[in-house]
Amino acid sequence: MAFNVALSGLNAAQTDLDVKGNNIANANTTGFKRSRAEFGDLYSSGLLNLGSTDTGEGVRVQNTRQLFQQGNVTATSNGLDMAINGEGFFVLENGGERQFSRAGEFGVDQNGFITNNQGARVQGFQPDGDGNVGDVRGDLEVNTQNLAPKRTTGVDANLNLDSRESVLEERFSTFTSQGTLAGTVGGNTEFPEQFWNIERPDGPNTTGLRTQAGSAATVAQTLSSEDGITVDASNEAVISSLTTSGDADKLVVNGKDYNLADLNLQELADKMIADPPTGVSDVEYDSGNNNLRLADSDGNNIKLRLESDPGGIAAPAPELEVSGAQDTSSTTLAAGDELTALGELNFRVDDRQNSEIQIESYDTAALNNLNTTILDGSEAKSFEQRNAFDPNDPNTYNHSTSTTIFDSLGNSHELTQYFVKESSAGASNPQNRWSAYVQIDGEDVGPPDTQGNPTRAQYDLRFNSNGSLNESLSDEVLIDNWQPKDADGDRNGAEGPNPGGDAPLPQPPQSSNFVIDYGNSTQVGAEFSINDLQQNGFATGRLSGLDVTDEGVIQARFSNGESEALGQVALANFRNNEGLAPVGDTAWVETFESGDAVISRANTGPLGSIQASSVEESNVDLSEQLVGLITAQRNFQANSKTIETSDQITQTIINLR
Repeated sequence: MAFNVALSGLNAAQTDLDVKGNNIANANTTGFKRSRAEFGDLYSSGLLNLGSTDTGEGVRVQNTRQLFQQGNVTATSNGLDMAINGEGFFVLENGGERQFSRAGEFGVDQNGFITNNQGARVQGFQPDGDGNVGDVRGDLEVNTQNLAPKRTTGVDANLNLDSRESVLEERFSTFTSQGTLAGTVGGNTEFPEQFWNIERPDGPNTTGLRTQAGSAATVAQTLSSEDGITVDASNEAVISSLTTSGDADKLVVNGKDYNLADLNLQELADKMIADPPTGVSDVEYDSGNNNLRLADSDGNNIKLRLESDPGGIAAPAPELEVSGAQDTSSTTLAAGDELTALGELNFRVDDRQNSEIQIESYDTAALNNLNTTILDGSEAKSFEQRNAFDPNDPNTYNHSTSTTIFDSLGNSHELTQYFVKESSAGASNPQNRWSAYVQIDGEDVGPPDTQGNPTRAQYDLRFNSNGSLNESLSDEVLIDNWQPKDADGDRNGAEGPNPGGDAPLPQPPQSSNFVIDYGNSTQVGAEFSINDLQQNGFATGRLSGLDVTDEGVIQARFSNGESEALGQVALANFRNNEGLAPVGDTAWVETFESGDAVISRANTGPLGSIQASSVEESNVDLSEQLVGLITAQRNFQANSKTIETSDQITQTIINLR
């Protein structure tokens, strides 16, 4: 009896030594999980011998349990090394058998598949054609071929346009007044008091605007205060003939005297140029037509008076022939006569406010005596521009930015966007209109003209009162007339445009067309800023490295700065990890005891995260195992002593006579 008890103890101690020895041997094995021998005592039992005086029959090994506690995570220099921080197992395919492991020492085999040291292929979720990881599982593969180029089909522009910017461009129509008092030379000494009606198709209308009696300059100043209208005044008096009678003849211009004795027009002009009269900004003599021109660019009145004292000497009476800017018929001015040149009004109408506007003047406050229609806006007009947009002149646009885009061959091109604050007078949001101009490689890409040449690409952007883009009022920005060219300006063989195409673009794209999305752009009172400017094209690239995210997504890095998902490592979990059956090489297979594998992605449910360039060390504590080894040795020695003692007793019995 004692021999059997001691023998069971020896067997148990030997198993304990084996387990601890195996743990110690795998103290440096990546992903290894230590084991523990678990024992139970033995009793001889039966239906009729359950008394309290029964002695035990020894010990037996109940289980050798593997303990799946987390091991330390150590960094490595291999980008494909992975450690699971938390629950889960890597899924491996080894010759048709599915295995599970915590050892993440992975590399790439000759076929490009990610494998462990035994050649088992790592399983994961496969990417689709667009680089998005789907739900289909399979062998993870690293494609070492060059990344094919991708043409730009979309540009996302997240900008802020400074609402405090001023309108740089002036666009207007110019009209010269045709009224009976404008540009005449006659007896009137000043512009009389006038009343004006200004009718705008979109409103608001102005009725009974009063201008004080005075000069064309004072009238222009009052009218220019009206929205969308600028009025410039000018004045001109032309002396085309001069006859003098004696030394006493003189010409008075705006109160300044000029002696006419023995002078011709050129000599009089020389006097005036040397000492110009007040209120006259320009004095010119035209030798070809033999006339003297007196002009004022501000539109002040020019008053002329001819004086003479012949003193009884028989001589021709002095005379002047004078004409004006609009009233070109001459007026003869004799001695003692006065004449006033009243000037002309030049209207500039902002066509961005109103292309059809009517201006009428009245000479009584009752507004029932129409003097003249100064401007009838229903007539066809040609518009003039001042400070119009010019990509070569930074003074003609408020902001600009550039980014690189790519054609179908992967060639890079420079996309430049210019932003111009526009006038929106008469609209519900008059300060919230901008124009976006687009050039590529310094060339226009707008719709073709009648000769087939690209025009300037201009798009209207409208913003709401809160600064957000009003997409319903703004233009859709589709670049559909860009022909990619090389550095010499010749076509480079890349896919050309599809003029008149639609957005969204067809897939796969068949032209150089692309869309610029300003949907996230704003117009607020802050400095111009580029919050984000992204485009979806790229040049060809070669594989330069691999990265693994916490979710186990394997990203390939390419020399062109792009990255592409090669797949996502799959992790498995079990209801009972300890029910897994070890098959060597730090791998397990599922059993009935473990339950079925639940395969999903890292960082989901109970599964842990992935740490790249790291491995999980063995969870063996050497100090603990060495102490346990000594204990197992003592147990073995003690059970050997039991056998020795039992042998001595047996020998004593045998020696009895």
